[in-house]
Amino acid sequence: MEMLLGDFYRNPNRLSHYGKIILFNCKQASAANEDRGELLFCCLSFERDVNRFMKAADGAAVIRGKTPAHVDIVGCKCVINVRERVTTPCILVTKTSKKGDSYHYSLLTSGSSNRLEPCIEFKLPYQMKENVAILHGPTVLWSHDDDVFYTSPQAGEVRQIPIKFSHSIFGELPLHKERVFILGQQNISEKLLNNQPRSLILCYFVESGHMFDGTMVLPHPYMCITQCILVLSAAKEENVLKSDVVAATSNKQLVYFENGIVKETCQLPFDQPENIQVVNTGRCGFLFVVYFHQGHVCTVWRETFKIASHWSGVGSVHVDDFVGCGTDQMLLVFKDQGISGHPLENFLLTDLCGISFANNQENRALRTTPPPENHLLTLQALESRLQSGLTVLQKLQREDSVKERVLQQSLRVLTGGVAEGEPVVTTPEQEGLVALWDCDDEPKDEGLDDKKRDTPAVSSKPQVDKLWHRIAEDRLVVGVILTTDSSVPLASMSLSVLTETDQSSAPAVIKTQSQVFWLPSPSSSSSSSSVSTFPEPAAKKSRQHSSNRSNDLNTCRLAVTAVTTLTPLLNSGCVKCRVMLHYVQRRDAFALVSNQTPSVLHCGDVALSVCNDFQTRLLQNPELKTDEVLEDSLSLMAVLDRWVFDIDSLDYSLSDIEGWIQRREDCKRIEVNPQYLLLNSAVTCSPMLLHWHQITPFQGELSVHSRIDDIPAPCISSSSITSCCLE
Repeated sequence: MEMLLGDFYRNPNRLSHYGKIILFNCKQASAANEDRGELLFCCLSFERDVNRFMKAADGAAVIRGKTPAHVDIVGCKCVINVRERVTTPCILVTKTSKKGDSYHYSLLTSGSSNRLEPCIEFKLPYQMKENVAILHGPTVLWSHDDDVFYTSPQAGEVRQIPIKFSHSIFGELPLHKERVFILGQQNISEKLLNNQPRSLILCYFVESGHMFDGTMVLPHPYMCITQCILVLSAAKEENVLKSDVVAATSNKQLVYFENGIVKETCQLPFDQPENIQVVNTGRCGFLFVVYFHQGHVCTVWRETFKIASHWSGVGSVHVDDFVGCGTDQMLLVFKDQGISGHPLENFLLTDLCGISFANNQENRALRTTPPPENHLLTLQALESRLQSGLTVLQKLQREDSVKERVLQQSLRVLTGGVAEGEPVVTTPEQEGLVALWDCDDEPKDEGLDDKKRDTPAVSSKPQVDKLWHRIAEDRLVVGVILTTDSSVPLASMSLSVLTETDQSSAPAVIKTQSQVFWLPSPSSSSSSSSVSTFPEPAAKKSRQHSSNRSNDLNTCRLAVTAVTTLTPLLNSGCVKCRVMLHYVQRRDAFALVSNQTPSVLHCGDVALSVCNDFQTRLLQNPELKTDEVLEDSLSLMAVLDRWVFDIDSLDYSLSDIEGWIQRREDCKRIEVNPQYLLLNSAVTCSPMLLHWHQITPFQGELSVHSRIDDIPAPCISSSSITSCCLE
């Protein structure tokens, strides 16, 4: 059989089976035996000592015909043989008559005795060209003129699927009874408004003939662009199919679907994908291997869904345990084989996790580098680093400004002392400093001094009073309560959330949606106790003013919230997030915001916990007046959608609309935020907040915070408004 190696060098068909490579090729009939062709095979195993694939077994099968014919290989694959309940190498060959008017197909299997045995034989008046698959059974499926045909040992004949598909995909679902399926797009007779035919996605089981909604496996928009598919897992729960699917599309994307919903996508470096395989590397996780039409191969990590590596000039790729270590490796057989006659002269055997064997590749594995990362990820990392650096720079600038003022003041005092003049020293309140000693000269106007002492200087920079977060279903709410100086207006306020997966990686900016809420000022009685005296310090330092400055008429309180999706944070393994406040400070209230320099303030860090009890206190007892209830109400307004309804009454003046709504809908007033009413009934799936604002005696504004699918029937109509006004 050594003479057969030269034949295998010319375009062999390869498949892997139990850690070995099986090569198939055809030997055409000779002039003496025109009705006889041969199918040759050779089994190779990898020898680590010599770093080569060595021949383990070989053989041949004779394919006879009544008339002279030409034998070709259509395809080969390892599938489960239902009768023997083992995975068997299968190869589909065709024998074409010289006239070309008939095509005889044979599916042969290789048993444990290394012999090729016929499994299925059938005859067609046409030639199989595209969309041919060998699947579980073994079952052979193919398409021809928008019709799908199949045959298997159980069927015993060629059968036609009773549904016409404009586009079809073949695959296997790992279910107990029904496995082989056809996923297709069917055009129905009804027309839409634009006079276009409507299409349905159907999934048809070949074994039973059952059908179900194909969008459970693949969404409708991806049906026409999907080139190949791989079902990772599937299960039936109460007549509903749950599945995890990976598909490669014509848009150069690898998409991961969970129950028919897109979960992750990865941009592929090549187009025209043909096959997807999965590699279990053990300690390093799973890899997806995608083979493309022009001999390109790309690998994608399952955990991160990012490109691992890619190669070109590959003849075939196989996944198996070739080195016998208990985990999978991928074997890449390259097209540029040598002339020594060996069928696997140029190959690369690797799992990208430490196992790597190459023969005559010139370190091909080291030369293959992954494509550049997504530019969006790079921009996010640069943006987060820029924000962190800006915060540190602003802090250094403030400290440098204080030092500069102290040096200038000291220089003026020293100059005045040398000139024997009275030094001009600004008050400690103006410099934000505390004296090391008591001044000998008391101020002449004690009343003015007391007034200055009672009213500390207000910083134009917003001060963070509290940082909190809540978890609402699949969303994270982060909020900050601020105290600002109303004489220096702030604009364009928003929060950003920065995450770090580990210490070595750059922080990433999470997409958020921010809102600003103005809070009522607390009573003056509660703030009078906040005035404190400062004892003599051990050294001169910057004065730390109290965060509670409600006694100052120029201060105001507000809350800024940010809502983001929780799933990316949990997937990245991040447990801590940095919260940054962005705002524009305008000294002139009439100045344009675009002309001002934005500022960034680090508000603190939050630690995520999916066990948080969201809004429990607020929903159970809205009468409570605690900080937690206030945070619950602000978080609720952040995650709910908001509608504003203009109420106009031309004939009657509007009376106590807020009280009428409270009585009619059995709402409860939120004591910590009295302008809002809470509606938490069985009619709505989620809580609802109502706020009434009286503009004129005949006009008002009703704000409703609720989810889109929870808006009940309009509770305020013209008749109800009339009855309210007449009460």
